[in-house]
Amino acid sequence: MSDQAFAQADNEWIELISEARAWFEGPVGQLMLKQEQALLEEELARFFGGFLVHYGPSAEAPPSAPQVQRNVRVGAPFPGVEIVCEEQAWPFSEHAADVVVLQHGLDFSLSPHGLLREAAMTVRPGGHLLIVGINPWSTWGMRHVLGKGALRKARCISASRVGDWLNLLGFALEKRRFGCYRPPLASPAWQRRLKGWERKAGQWQLGGGGVYVLVARKMVVGLRPLRPPRREPMGKLLPLPLAKVNRRRSDS
Repeated sequence: MSDQAFAQADNEWIELISEARAWFEGPVGQLMLKQEQALLEEELARFFGGFLVHYGPSAEAPPSAPQVQRNVRVGAPFPGVEIVCEEQAWPFSEHAADVVVLQHGLDFSLSPHGLLREAAMTVRPGGHLLIVGINPWSTWGMRHVLGKGALRKARCISASRVGDWLNLLGFALEKRRFGCYRPPLASPAWQRRLKGWERKAGQWQLGGGGVYVLVARKMVVGLRPLRPPRREPMGKLLPLPLAKVNRRRSDS
């Protein structure tokens, strides 16, 4: 779909996604995507169903769930997006998807609450919502505060706060993982030196990773326990009349 066909979209939102897309194509953004790609592929490999929806600003091909029949990408009108839609106007019915992935969607959003509600509504009861976000309590979060450009505009919402939002929307948090422990340095030499630290920190799952992955399951709603059928009271038991016994009195 062309930009002209999507002329009603918010220009501020289009500009934000465009800047984020360009940042992810740079060396630092590519480093982050590479590390989180492995986490996402590992999590998505265990899901199955008919429909997966992916939303995120990156130009890279999103990870897919091999056991899900149809993987579709939605978002702003840029190459690689299959269904163009605004962040709070997804063209799906309620409970349409088995899995929804927000890959840095909340980081680069004009309304994170609205986007999360839209994604949550799309997930069927019992389905899963996966959220990838930049950890504000990391070296990447520090670069967000001190840097400029697209990363400066990122919201960097903490994993605990997003977990609270998910709870209010009827989701149970099943897993929280961290990755990308290497600092946001563009130098390939420094990245090679810190590769061992990346591996060890990932095994220990320290909380200082640059990104987090939340896996949440939508609770089944509308099911009520069956009540046992009402038993009608039985009538009172009446004593049966006893047969009179005639006794012969012997004459002495």
